[in-house]
Amino acid sequence: MLESLIFRVLLQREQFKQIWIAVCLDGSPPAYHFDKGFGTGINNWLVHIEGGGWCNNVTTCLARKNTRLGSSKQMATEIPFSGILSKNLSYNPDFYNWNRIKVRYCDGSSFTGDVEAVNRATNLHFRGARVFVAVIEDLLAKGMKNAENAILSGCSAGGLTSLLHCDKFRNLTSSSTNVKCISDAGYFINVRDISLVPYIQYFFNDVVMTHGSIKNLPVSCTSKMIPSFKSLCFFPQTFVKQITTPFFLLNAAYDSWQIKNILAPGVADPNGTWHSCKLDITMCSATLLHTMQAFRLHFLSTLNGVSNPSRGLFINSCYAHCQTERQETWLRNDSPQLDGMTIAKAVGDWYHGRRYIEKNDCAYPCDKTCHNRVFDTNGNTHGLEDT
Repeated sequence: MLESLIFRVLLQREQFKQIWIAVCLDGSPPAYHFDKGFGTGINNWLVHIEGGGWCNNVTTCLARKNTRLGSSKQMATEIPFSGILSKNLSYNPDFYNWNRIKVRYCDGSSFTGDVEAVNRATNLHFRGARVFVAVIEDLLAKGMKNAENAILSGCSAGGLTSLLHCDKFRNLTSSSTNVKCISDAGYFINVRDISLVPYIQYFFNDVVMTHGSIKNLPVSCTSKMIPSFKSLCFFPQTFVKQITTPFFLLNAAYDSWQIKNILAPGVADPNGTWHSCKLDITMCSATLLHTMQAFRLHFLSTLNGVSNPSRGLFINSCYAHCQTERQETWLRNDSPQLDGMTIAKAVGDWYHGRRYIEKNDCAYPCDKTCHNRVFDTNGNTHGLEDT
């Protein structure tokens, strides 16, 4: 099913005589795709945030400025809705008839940036936090203000967005709305790479500094940090325990993006020892798998104390990244399962309160239901779109 692109964001509004502009990196208006709900789902809303990494300095932001990740001018006007966004009862039984929205990602900071000044030489706009609020307010005006149920979800950088803005989403919606959040592959951990360098910590710090994000990171975290450490609040492990809105964490313990870019980034592997392993987990040597097992244990350790009756966990041992958007991993005859339960069933049961969900998989290679990702030499996934 292809859904039309809707440009519906307020480009500017007056606040205390100041011009408040919510725009993409290139200054174009943000956008989202919207498929209206029907039947019993007409008053239910699912707002899903697109993923797409981050830009951490002027150079990398300029590189995405004139792409779909930095400009609504470059976005496709129609995209397929599948997985958690599907309108097919058989493929998405709990949310198929909800109002389903996919918010396009065009700011490069998981919608946390807020810099008023625009450099005339680059024309880069760091306004992600404003975009998030403007999109949600526009959806409220289109009917979400009367929602009975609402979900903020996202994949990858969008999954991080759903955690960073979970409580804000709750506060923007009606107090009578049943609000919950879902993070798919958005639980990025702070761990040293194979050369023992905190590469991802440096990278996220650059993202936060470039976009002026600190004031939009969770106050429950930043209020406890000295200024030089506040950017650590971009990592979910520093603030998820303080999120008051119910949320669901879906992640692969061997998240393919994190293995490729956090554990073994190219800069830490100049001889290419990890090259084949990162493309296909079945090509990993026993030594490299041992390192990946240690990564999994570290990942799981950061989740200690996170679960409670209002929160859900589904941590499988697949070499995967983003499992809600793809039909083959969300709900199909051969979809990944934990204890005989698909991801769609787990999320649906958790959201509707049918059961408490806390599922952690055994170590690789025990799970035979996984759809492990295989990349070509350029890093693209065979048969799947990489995120």
